[in-house]
Amino acid sequence: MRLGTARRGFTLVEIMIVIAITGLLAAVAVPNFLKARVNAQKNSCVANLRMINSTVQQWALEIEKQSTDTYSLSDTTLLGYFKGSYMPYCPGGGTYSPAAAVALAPTCSLSALGHTY
Repeated sequence: MRLGTARRGFTLVEIMIVIAITGLLAAVAVPNFLKARVNAQKNSCVANLRMINSTVQQWALEIEKQSTDTYSLSDTTLLGYFKGSYMPYCPGGGTYSPAAAVALAPTCSLSALGHTY
């Protein structure tokens, strides 16, 4: 063994610094990921509301409904106009309800959180 040769490897202080920096970056990133998730759910819900509205308009036009007529989202003839014959769902956990008339847009129960068309 020669004198003056250093052992290779990381010291405890260096490892602790790396862990502290990683923890700090995670603490900054996690809230931003959660905010992005909420925004993505809201945008998806709004897109679903637009799709429901356009589907209702097409359905009403083809079966000659008036703009003042009411409808139900569970109507089997209306469900046939959706892709795969199923009603889209709100990714945020809300529920969709039909408008009072064909001429009005449907709503989401989470409209207070920005889920509005």
